[in-house]
Amino acid sequence: CLKLHVIPLFVFAGFSKQIVEILNKHGISFSSFDIFSDEEVRQGLKTYSNWPTYPQLYVAGELIGGLDIVKELEASGELDTICPKAQKLEDRLKSLINKAPVMLFMKGSKQVAKCGFSKQIIEIINNTGVDYETFDILEDEEVRQGLKTYSNWPTYPQLYVKGELVGGLDIVKELKESGELLPILKGEN
Repeated sequence: CLKLHVIPLFVFAGFSKQIVEILNKHGISFSSFDIFSDEEVRQGLKTYSNWPTYPQLYVAGELIGGLDIVKELEASGELDTICPKAQKLEDRLKSLINKAPVMLFMKGSKQVAKCGFSKQIIEIINNTGVDYETFDILEDEEVRQGLKTYSNWPTYPQLYVKGELVGGLDIVKELKESGELLPILKGEN
């Protein structure tokens, strides 16, 4: 995946606003850095890039140019081929859900749970000996809200096995009590 950085002079005005509008119009995934927040970066980047003005667009660590070049690339159709597209939320959620055979979306991580329900569910899963991955929903509001809709499950934690929702803490507790949890986590059901 390409890394893209926009260094805006001021995101809501002038040239920076125009370049951000172009990138958004094309669905391009990007991050930005406010050069007014760090004078050393602001001056140093001009020397590093040998480009005296802002904004500066970088793809995969390479300077593409400023607004005029981005406009030229847009007009020629090249902008869409050199810049990474933003991943649609549904595709991103599917990718995260399938990141590991057993995937737990929770508040915190398996090392540090940040709520009682998350702590309880990781204790239960840890006792099975089954390997699993976690995703901290507190770190990504888009995933936190989007997954509720995608899964039609309004609360966290949410446990997935092989891309399928198992449920939350209450379901996991029931499965543990009935002896069904381990076979489910191993993908045997």
